[in-house]
Amino acid sequence: MANLYKKDSPFQVYISFKKYLDVLEHIRYNDRLEYRVNYAESLIERTRNFKELKEGFQDISILEKNEDLIRSLLADLFPTGLTRNEIKAASIPLSNITFNYTERFKDILKDAGKDFEIELRNISDNEFYVFCCCLILQSYFKKDIKSTIPFYYDIPNKLGIMKHYKITVNSDFTEIYPTEEAKIPSDEIMDMLLENLDDFKLWQKYFPSQSWILKGFTIISLVDCTSEVALSDLKSSMIEIDPENLNPNENLTEIFKSYFDVPELSFGLMTFNKKEQKLDKLPIYESLLTNHILDFWINTFDEETRKTTFNNLNHNSKSIVVSNVDNLDENIRQLPSFNILKDNNINSFMVIPIMKDNELLAIMEFTSPIAGSFNGLKLKKLEFFTDMVLFSLSRFYFEKNYQIEAIIQREYTTIHDSVVWKFRNEAEKYFTASLGKKIYTLKQISFKNLTPLFGVSDIRSSSEKRFNLMLNDLNQQIEWLKDILTLTNSNSEKFLLALDIFENELNHEIKADTEQRLQRLLREEIHPFLQGKLEIRTPQEIKSKIQNYFALVLAQTDLFYNHRKDLDDSITLVNRKLADMLDESQVKAQQIFPHYYERFKSDGVEHNLYIGHTIAPDLHYTSKVVHKLRYLQLKTVCKMELEFQSFKKELPIPLDIASLIFVYNEKIDIRFRMDEKRFDVDGAYNSYYEIIKKRLDKAHVKDSSERITAPGKITIVYFGMENQKEYLEYVTKLQKKGILEYDIEFLKVEDLQGITGLLALRVSISQNVL
Repeated sequence: MANLYKKDSPFQVYISFKKYLDVLEHIRYNDRLEYRVNYAESLIERTRNFKELKEGFQDISILEKNEDLIRSLLADLFPTGLTRNEIKAASIPLSNITFNYTERFKDILKDAGKDFEIELRNISDNEFYVFCCCLILQSYFKKDIKSTIPFYYDIPNKLGIMKHYKITVNSDFTEIYPTEEAKIPSDEIMDMLLENLDDFKLWQKYFPSQSWILKGFTIISLVDCTSEVALSDLKSSMIEIDPENLNPNENLTEIFKSYFDVPELSFGLMTFNKKEQKLDKLPIYESLLTNHILDFWINTFDEETRKTTFNNLNHNSKSIVVSNVDNLDENIRQLPSFNILKDNNINSFMVIPIMKDNELLAIMEFTSPIAGSFNGLKLKKLEFFTDMVLFSLSRFYFEKNYQIEAIIQREYTTIHDSVVWKFRNEAEKYFTASLGKKIYTLKQISFKNLTPLFGVSDIRSSSEKRFNLMLNDLNQQIEWLKDILTLTNSNSEKFLLALDIFENELNHEIKADTEQRLQRLLREEIHPFLQGKLEIRTPQEIKSKIQNYFALVLAQTDLFYNHRKDLDDSITLVNRKLADMLDESQVKAQQIFPHYYERFKSDGVEHNLYIGHTIAPDLHYTSKVVHKLRYLQLKTVCKMELEFQSFKKELPIPLDIASLIFVYNEKIDIRFRMDEKRFDVDGAYNSYYEIIKKRLDKAHVKDSSERITAPGKITIVYFGMENQKEYLEYVTKLQKKGILEYDIEFLKVEDLQGITGLLALRVSISQNVL
C-alpha cells in the first residue's frame, strides 16, 4: 500500500474530494440563486465519471492528469482575483505534497529552483508521528487540544535569501476514522498520553502505524514572516553567547541576510575594552565575523585618535548609515577610510555603537557590495532586538568576569575545594550583615587537630647542573664574541682583553658577581658596538656572524641561554608530569575523606595533605582514614618514580629524582594567612613540623656522608617503631604488586639542629615494572 507521507505515521492517507463534493451537492439542492445551483450541478456532472475523486486515491499522477478539472472544482476556494496576492495551495495534511497553487505560490517555488523540495521546518520523525496522533484525538475523539505547534516552510528566493513562511491549515475537507486494526484508547489513556508528549514509543503503542484512515485534502495558506523568524533566530543567537560553551551560531550572517533582505551582507562585532580604551574581537566568533571598518579603526588610527573617537561616541552615540558610498561628500571621499571601503567592495554600510547607561559596550558593522542595501528603515529594524544585544553583552561580561574569578581562584590561590565551605560560611555571614546595614568582622579561617602528610620528589643536583650549564653558555658566548671581534680589526682590542679576563675568571676563580659584570659589559659596550657594525658598511660575512650571534642572545639578559634553557625545559617537563599525577591521585584521595591539599613546584614537586575531623565535620572520621591516605600517598609517589623512569630518556638534559615521605603523628593547626592568600601552620609549636621538613632535604645517614634519599628509591622518614611497623605493611603490599624491590634498608638519620631520633627506611623501585 502506498504511503503519501515520507515519514511513518498512524495514517493510511487517501486524497479525496468527497467532503467538498458534498458541499456542492448541498448548494445544488438548497441554494436559492440559480447561477450557483447551475455552477454546482455542472461541477458534479464533470466529476461523475471519476469515482476516485470521491472514494479516495493514492496515485499522485491522478492529480497531474486531472489538473484542469481539479482547478475548476476548487475555484471557489481559490478566487482568481486573489491569485497574485495569496500564497495558497491544496495539500495532503502535514505532507510535502501540494497542488493547485495560486500564481504567487507558483512564482515563489519557481524562484527557489527546480531542485528545491518543499518540506516542513524543524520537525523530527517522532514529533511528526505524535502530532498525527494528536490530530486523531482532536478530530475523531473531539479532545479539546488548545495548544498547537506552528509550522513553517523555509524557501529561498531567486537572490538566495532564505524566506520563512508560516503555514495556516484549513482541514474542513478531511475526515479521520479507524481501521479494524486500530486501538480505541480510554479517556484515562488519552489523558496519560497528553501528559507524555515526548514518549514516542508510548504513542505508537496505542496508535500503531497505519491503523487509522486520513481521507480528504487541506487548504494551506502561507504568510511571509521572514523578519519575525529571523528576529527570533537572532535573539536565540544572542542568548547563546557563552564563554563556557564555545559554539557560535555559524548561520548568524545568513540570519541577518534574511532579516534585512540583503543577499550579500557581512556582519562585524567588537566589544569595547573600557580599561584600555580599545576594541576587542570576540575569539569565538572571529572566523564568522567580517570587521572591515572596525579592523581599519584598530590598525590605522593612532592611540590618541582612537581614544578621542571612543570618547566622542560616549557623548554622541549616533549610528552611521550610508546607503550608497558614491553619494558621499567629496571631502570624505578623499579620506584614507574611503579607500578601505572601495578596496573591500563596500558600497553600503551601517556602523552602530551599542550603549548602556551612556557607556560604550560594543560596535556592530553591516556592510554590503550592493548600493542601497542599508538605509534608515533598516536601521529602524535593529531597534527590535537592541535590548537583546544589550542583554547578551551584559551576560557575556558577567560570565567573562565570573570565569576570570574562577581562573584566579583555581590558578593563583590555594583555597581548596575541601575547605572552601568555611570561607563561604564567613562570606555569607558578612553578606547577610551588610544587607541589614550591620558591621561584621570576618573571622580568621583555621582548622585544628589535623594530621599532616608530606612528600617530595626532588630533582637531584639541579643547582650544580645549572651552574655548569651556565659556564658552558658563557664560555660559548665569549668564543663567539672573540671570533667576531677578531674579524672586525678596529677598536676591538679592549673588548678582546676584557673577554680574556672573564674567560679566565669563569674557568679558574669565578666570583659571586662575575656573571653580572659580564652582563653589564655586554649591554653597555660590546653589544652597542656590534649593532653599530650592522648599520655601516661592514663586510657581509661579518654582518652574518653578528646577526647569527644576536639570534642566540636572550634579549632580557644579553646572555646565551641555550644549555640552561634545556635544563629549565627538562625541569618544567618533570614538574608538570609529576604534578599532574599528584592531582590525578587527589581525585581518589578526596573520596577516602575530604582533606586540604597543596603542592609546590620548584626543582621538583612537594606536596602537603592535612586530614582531620574539623575539615569535614559532617563525616565520620577515624584513624583508618589516615592509614588509607598514607598508603595511597606511598603508592602514588612510587608511581611517580615509575613514570619518571619511563620518560627520563626523552629529557634534553639527563636528570634524576629522589623521593621522600615524612611521617608525623602529632596533630597540628593550619591558618589562612590573608596577606599571602594561602594556608600555613599556625603557632610556634606547630612550626617544629615545618623546620623538620626543610632540614630533611639535605640530611645524611648518621655517621655517613651518604644522603638519606637516593635516585630510584623511596625514603620514608619517621619517629618511633609504631610508624615503622605501619609502613612496612604498606611496603609489603607494594612488593607483592611488583612495584617495590625486596631490598629494604633501615637507617638512622643524622642529628639535625634541634632534631634527634629520626629513623628512615629506604626501598628501591622495581625495575621489572619498567
